[in-house]
Amino acid sequence: MNVSIIVIGDEILIGQVIDTNSGDIARMIEPCGWHVNDVQVVGDNASHILQAIDRAFESSDVVLTTGGLGPTKDDLTKTTLCQYFGGELYENADVLENVKEVVAKRGLKLNDLTAAQAIVPSSCKVIQNRVGTAPLMWFEKDAKVLIAMPGVPFETQQMFREAVLPLLLEKYNSNTSIEHRTLLITGWSESRLAMEINDWEDALPSYIHLAYLPKPGLIRLRLDGTHSDNDFINKELDKYRDELIARFGKDVLHPDDLTPPEILLHHLNRLGLTIATAESCTGGNIAHQITSIAGSSSAFMGSIVAYSNDVKHRVLGVHNETLDTYGAVSLQTVEEMAQGACNVIGTDCAIVTSGIAGPGGGTPDKPVGTVCIAVKSPRGIVSAVHHFPGNRSRVIDRATTTAIISLIHELKKI
Repeated sequence: MNVSIIVIGDEILIGQVIDTNSGDIARMIEPCGWHVNDVQVVGDNASHILQAIDRAFESSDVVLTTGGLGPTKDDLTKTTLCQYFGGELYENADVLENVKEVVAKRGLKLNDLTAAQAIVPSSCKVIQNRVGTAPLMWFEKDAKVLIAMPGVPFETQQMFREAVLPLLLEKYNSNTSIEHRTLLITGWSESRLAMEINDWEDALPSYIHLAYLPKPGLIRLRLDGTHSDNDFINKELDKYRDELIARFGKDVLHPDDLTPPEILLHHLNRLGLTIATAESCTGGNIAHQITSIAGSSSAFMGSIVAYSNDVKHRVLGVHNETLDTYGAVSLQTVEEMAQGACNVIGTDCAIVTSGIAGPGGGTPDKPVGTVCIAVKSPRGIVSAVHHFPGNRSRVIDRATTTAIISLIHELKKI
């Protein structure tokens, strides 16, 4: 089944807000064997919304809209859908009661604008929003369906998963199974990797497709399998995944679709080890990435953002002679920072960065993008100098990922 997504909102068009809803929806419907045919972004303009709906229905059985359901005058989706599907706007008592409950749970008082969320088109079937005040609306016309959802990402994601998707599965049951296997590969460029497995990829059966999903510091190889026999396609995917694992060996960071912080925590917990970070140029981003994972407190103990040389010396114990002789961006400094982090916080492992993220601060010997990384594990301290291209945020991102992967490689050897 083809699905079209329409993202509504001036704030999306002018770049004030980034659309994440379409990606979340696509990931949730893909296992059902459904295909996102297109994603349109339109502003809060009635004629543009109507045109987008017509275009979407030309190629799709189901149209999903997000946004434009707020209580203010610039939110036109509700009235526009009433114009498209007919009927009239009226106050739905059940929706009003739900709005009151949501507002009360937030400790707020109901005002007239929020109460107006209960006004809905008579041509729709209402799906109560249990986490927000804007109701979801199900419309049908000429055997096709449009579902209007709020634009707030956590509302859209939760309500689509818990309410909308079950209703769609009930109406459009599919006997096609789509399954996936994902490997994380490090140490290869995308082009070199593609050349290495070109013959293998060409020999894949028609029901299996390989996708390359590069990210800073690693490549995700995703095998997609489509077949009516679920057991068969799962066995086939396992076989081809195992072939890739055998081919790339130690360069396979993990045989499943996990993030580097998740993989790191897996190995730390496997070994019963604890970790701290001491960060200069990454400014706490490594600690943020790790602690974004639920349950990270099982291994993560703490972090020190040692941005100045004074903090590196006073808190982490880096010798002034080291800083004076080699500089803050040096292997000698990050190695002493790694030992200091373990000593101060009391951990088995540490991840350390010190570098020049830019745009200024570079020198001929140490240009912008130079980052020294050290990791300490029960195997000892390992350090390396890296040169990352790009702007400040990209250098920080690359340094973060590379540092985490460096410790993963050390822990995999234990």
